Amino acid sequence: MSTAKQTKPTESELEILGILWDKGASTVREVHEILEKTKDAGYTTTLKLMQIMHEKNLLRRDTTSKTHIYEAAISQESTQQQLLNKMIDTVFNGSASQLVLQALGNHRSSKEELEKIKQYLNDIENQQNK
Repeated sequence: MSTAKQTKPTESELEILGILWDKGASTVREVHEILEKTKDAGYTTTLKLMQIMHEKNLLRRDTTSKTHIYEAAISQESTQQQLLNKMIDTVFNGSASQLVLQALGNHRSSKEELEKIKQYLNDIENQQNK
């Protein structure tokens, strides 16, 4: 599993991981049917990509039945954190505040999102004051 944490998923791999994080363990056919709704991809391409992802330890595969079942071998949270850290380091010169300012400046947040952000900032401030 330590290899999976070091492997950065490609954009196509992230799409497949997103489906598996959302849907749970699935066959290649099930993943392909969801992918097909948004992009032009052949079944064999989806199959090959998922086999490669298994070799890279991004997916686990259950081969006990005729139809193989795949599931994500890495968590959504750790993948998001890894990609976000990389983005902060490379795009924002290590400044998380620049990322937040850019995101909030270019994205219209709902009232609920803003409340969550405020609460999160309050929680961080309270932890630092302890």
